[in-house]
Order: sequence, then C-alpha cells, then structure tokens
Amino acid sequence: MNDFSQSLQLIAAEEILTVVGLVLLVVAAWAGDKASRAISIAAVAALAACAFIAAPTLCQGLVGPERVAFFGQYSADAFSAFAKLLIYAAGGAALIVAPSFFGRVAAIRAEYPILILFAVLGMNMMVSATDFLSLYIGLELNSLAAYVLAAFLRTDERSAEAGLKYFVLGALASGIILFGMSLTYGFAGTTSFAGVNAALSGDLSTGALFGLIFVLAGLAFKISAVPFHMWTPDVYEGAPTPVTTFFATAPKVAALALTMRVALGAFGSQVDAWQQIVIFVSLASIIVGALGAIGQSNIKRLLAYSSINNIGFLLIGLAAATPEGAAAMLVYLAIYVAMSVAGFVVVLMLRDAEGNPVEAIADMAGLSRTRPALAWALAAVMFSLAGIPPLFGFWGKFVVFQAAVNADLIALAAIGIAASVIGAFYYLKVVKIAFFDEPAGVVSESGESGVDAAAHKVLLLVSCLFISPLGYLLTPWLGDLAQKAAAALLFVG
Repeated sequence: MNDFSQSLQLIAAEEILTVVGLVLLVVAAWAGDKASRAISIAAVAALAACAFIAAPTLCQGLVGPERVAFFGQYSADAFSAFAKLLIYAAGGAALIVAPSFFGRVAAIRAEYPILILFAVLGMNMMVSATDFLSLYIGLELNSLAAYVLAAFLRTDERSAEAGLKYFVLGALASGIILFGMSLTYGFAGTTSFAGVNAALSGDLSTGALFGLIFVLAGLAFKISAVPFHMWTPDVYEGAPTPVTTFFATAPKVAALALTMRVALGAFGSQVDAWQQIVIFVSLASIIVGALGAIGQSNIKRLLAYSSINNIGFLLIGLAAATPEGAAAMLVYLAIYVAMSVAGFVVVLMLRDAEGNPVEAIADMAGLSRTRPALAWALAAVMFSLAGIPPLFGFWGKFVVFQAAVNADLIALAAIGIAASVIGAFYYLKVVKIAFFDEPAGVVSESGESGVDAAAHKVLLLVSCLFISPLGYLLTPWLGDLAQKAAAALLFVG
C-alpha cells in the first residue's frame, strides 16, 4: 500500500499547479491587471514544468500499483501522462494567444491565466481519477473555472450569454453524472473503478444499467456528443476566441480520457451494455455535426459543429473496446488538438482595418489575395479536419477506422467513412470562398507587431507543420506512445 509521502510525490504536477495558481492569485490581487503578462508567462512556465514531470512517465510506459496514490483514488500512469501532455500544450496555446485578443478589446485581466491553471488542475485530476469521488472533484474544479472563462468578457452580451448557458447545462450534466454515480455505488457497493468492474462482472442488474447510462450521458455532455451537444455552438461563438481555443482542445482531451477510463475501466466488464450506446452516439455525432455545419455562416460556429463531428469519429475507437481502439483514439486526439489550435489561431488573426475580429465566413472571400499565407494555413486546417490525404488529419481517421474493422465493427466503419464525405463539403466550402470568390475587402493586415504577433505566427507555423504531410514522420513515435498509454489504461494488476 502506498504511503502518504509516495502519494505526494506522484501528484507533483498538481502540487505545482496549486501552489503557482495560489501565488499568482495573490500577485494579481496586489499588482492588478498590469501584471497580467507576467502572470501569463509564469503560468506557461508552470505548465512547462508539469509537462517535464509527465513526459518520463509516458516515455517509459509506467503503470502498476506503485503509480497509484491515495489508496486507489488516483493513478499517475502512462495513460494519464499522455492526456496531461496534450492538456498542457492546449493550455499553453490558450495563454499565448490571449494577450493580443484581450489587449485589443481593453479587457485584459490578470485572472485569465489563473483560471486556466485551475481548470488544468481539475483536468489533471479527471484523467488520473480511478475512483468516482476523485473523478467528480476534478470535474467540478474544471467546470467552475470554465464557467467563469466563458463569461470572461463582461461587457459583451454574447459572452455573458455563453457563460450562463454553459453554467446551466453544465450543472445539469454534473447532476446527471452524480445521480449515475450514486446508482452505481448502490449496486456495486464501492466507488473504486476496479471495485465497480469486479462487482458488475456478472449479470448486470437494471439499476446498475441505469447508473451506467446516466454516467455516460453526463460525460457525453462534457465531450459535446449528440444528443448532449446543444450548448457547443452558442458557447463557442459567444466565448472570447482564446477561451474557445481552450474549450475546443484541453477539456475535450480531459473529458474523452475520463470517458475512456470509466468505460474501459469501471464498466470494462460490461462492454456489451455500453457498446451499442457508444455506437449510436458516435454515428449521431458524425451526422449531426456534419449536417449542422453546412448552414453556418460564422466560422466559430462551424468549428463547433466540426468539433461535434470529430468527437463522433473519436468514439468509433471507444466502440471498438480494444487496446488498438484506445491507442487510435489517443493518436487522433493528438492530431485533433493541433488542428484545433491552428484553426483558432487563424480565426484570431482574421482582422478588419480597425482591428476588429472577422468571424463571418462570407467576409473571408478572396482571402488568398489579401492574406495569402493565412489563406493557405486555413486551407491546411480545413483539409486536415476533413481527413483528406496527404494531410495528417487523414491518419487520425484511418487509425480509428482500422481499429473498428479489426474489432469486427465493419458496418460502423463503413457508415463513418461515408458520413465523412458529408463533412468534407462544408470544409471545402470555406476553402472555395477563401480562394475562388471575389475579395470581400474586409480582412486586412492586422497591423500587429512585436511579441504577440510573433507568438501567433510561431504557434500557427508549428501547428501547421504538425498537421502537414511532415506529420507522418512522427507516426511511429506517436503510435508507440499511444500504445504505451493504452496498455496502461487497460492494465490489470
């Protein structure tokens, strides 16, 4: 049994985030908003330190009883390390792009990086949770920070509306998860994932089945899966764009990793009970996401439906319920984070002559003639999200379809491939408007210079290189790390 000191060593990253977050909170209270840039730099440094801690755990594929802390409440294994590295990268990107955006609307506040840190702390706990109690604490810590972030622009009606919608529906989802957890505890007699797995290994009672369904329904809200996706387009559109960048990446990784732990860990002995649910949610998300995006005129709403669509493809890997399916999901997640960051950095760089954000797709007409580099970056993101080879987004879809076929879910893979053709339409529509329509004369050079402009360009360049055909050079390395993480997730010791 792990002693308390060993448990404290295993949660070193969470300790760093907690201490740095609290110290920066005091600094913000004393120094005010003028210290926001310094606080952001300190927050990025804290995330980098946490990534430095997580990397060896993933590279060595560490797993087993010695990686379990606080008597089975928490696991610092390779699977959680993979998810945490993606969360830290996404959180860092959301911090890097923020000063330029908030500075332009005179809404820069020192609390933004602190809220990001506390949200990341909650997500750390989510992906490492091996007990329903630690799961719920992490989920709520992340959610409370996210509600404030969504409504961060207090003077903007859209932001206030986004925060309110996210809060009301998020509270409903938390209640659904809590009810499902209580039912599961009542029929399993334990809140431990391993204990629930063992207790439900025989015939599944009706009450336990309802517990399973409620837990998965609540988690479906957190990952924006159909039919619990209704909040996503409004929140993505209304929230400040750096916050939307964060929502589209880090919480998605955390919620999907948590869903994998619950489905394959706590309910791993009852695959037949939840597999059909996941297959339905997967196909519904692919189709609704694709069809919903077709009529959108706002680029952020389109990316919201694209997010729902991609969640559907990711869930195909979960439906396979195999180590290969879990590894495929992780590979897809890594590529998806890079695509989302690149997409939202492009959106942040779309400005009119006065420096106001341009979000209407029609206003991007002729972008290739006014901002050619930005237009090519946008095209790379759209083609990659559509899964068109040779861009790296194709590889993400390929590995999940391959896992589904190898798990004898051939019909699911076939429908998914057919539905991806629908999705290609709205991505290609954006590219057509940017490259072949007459210039609208709205988007112009942003006039940005200095550190913020350089940070945007570097972030966009790195993300675009990753999703370009050069990304295929990383497939052996990325596949190996994903297999180590999947093996840790499914480890039975």
